[in-house]
Amino acid sequence: MGNQRNLVRTLGIGYVVIIVVANIIGSGVYKKIAPMAAELHSSAWILVAWIVGGIITLFGALSNAEVAGLLADTGGEFIYLKKIYNRFFAFMYGWSLFTVIQTAAISSIAYVFAQSLNSIIPIPGIFSSLQHFSIGGVFYPFQDFGIKLTAILLILILTGLNISGLKSGAGVSKAITLLVFTGLFMIVVFGLGHITSRSADFLDFKELTNGTVTLSSFYTALLAAFWAYQGWVSVGFIGGEVKYPTRNIPKGIVTGVFIVIFIYLLVNVTYLSLLSIPQLVHIHESGNQIAAVEAVRTLWGTGGVMFISILILVTTLGCTNASILTGARPYYAMAREKLFFPGFAKINNANVPSNSLLWQGIWASVLVLSGTFDQLTDMIIFAVFIFYGATTLGVFILRRRMPEVYRPHKVWGYPVVPAIFILFCIGLFFNTIITRPREAAIGIVLIFSGIPVYFFLKRKHSKTEASHALP
Repeated sequence: MGNQRNLVRTLGIGYVVIIVVANIIGSGVYKKIAPMAAELHSSAWILVAWIVGGIITLFGALSNAEVAGLLADTGGEFIYLKKIYNRFFAFMYGWSLFTVIQTAAISSIAYVFAQSLNSIIPIPGIFSSLQHFSIGGVFYPFQDFGIKLTAILLILILTGLNISGLKSGAGVSKAITLLVFTGLFMIVVFGLGHITSRSADFLDFKELTNGTVTLSSFYTALLAAFWAYQGWVSVGFIGGEVKYPTRNIPKGIVTGVFIVIFIYLLVNVTYLSLLSIPQLVHIHESGNQIAAVEAVRTLWGTGGVMFISILILVTTLGCTNASILTGARPYYAMAREKLFFPGFAKINNANVPSNSLLWQGIWASVLVLSGTFDQLTDMIIFAVFIFYGATTLGVFILRRRMPEVYRPHKVWGYPVVPAIFILFCIGLFFNTIITRPREAAIGIVLIFSGIPVYFFLKRKHSKTEASHALP
């Protein structure tokens, strides 16, 4: 009986916008300005990078919204790519989502949550004697094991919450998002009002013309910005649980991205007003400092550090929850299409894909133990933009293939807007190979590791159908 259940459409436009915002605002808004400063060495260029990153993200969101308006269903991008291209390419996206894109995002954000908790309430060291144990000299599973275990517990608790029902998970995201908005608003109001703290190099726009920033360094800085903007596409994963999805998902994506761009610009202008570029570079080089914490320290001292640590804690809690909620749906959709392991297609009594949620949580927990968090974010962006570009190319393909079909949302500025986004994805792909070869190589290996899995599942499905066809 369990396998015969279907997902229920319970989420309206308000929840769609909240889930978009909650999936985007995670650790990036607090941490990523420091690596951007290390690349660009200019507050004006950093702000330009945030603006360009926001505009490019919006171009991608607008293009994605047109495709979603035509094809919205549970599984999001997986469903779109299957319709635009073929089952194999759609599987490769879903496999990449499971092996690295979504699960590594969950593990990375959960780890930042555990780090923030550790700064408030020190987490005792566990298995300290094993911290130098390694697997191949690359992975150190027992290093900072207390923090890693806390991150794993968070993932498993939130996974359990989402297994109990969709509204439970969405309700938590709504409450947390409101708290995050309030906290960030307070930082902006008090930070920008603290005129005496302005750094000497605050937004010197003459730096834009001095020629010290190269196209490659700008692209590399954008990897950090895109990690902060990453997650807007995830709402498409729950298309089968949204009321009027072809209307509400495009509206929700565009509205949510606009809100986040506005928030990010205000917050990062505030950081730049409180911290100089050398301070931000030092924060990045230290490896264990967070830019937002140091900015708020200049405002409110020790009490401010406690405030921002709690805010980061709440934000990463919300983002981890939203990523878990949405992320499991594509694997469910793949299993229903016989393109993933059959157990992932199970719907429980609460009408959610429980097995898909559970295995996503288990693999994300394994990635926490890998401990390669600094590399994961660049790797995620590299992998995901390959598929973002493919979906945007689908705008052109579907306009040619289905010219007469009604489109609830048409991308503004067609064909220029989707074309710019596609060209940007190509540039990001090659620049990452040049400037971050290790992350690019790992990303490519994980994507291509899906090829033998695809043919294994295809052969297994063919044998099953053949056995059923026997008299």
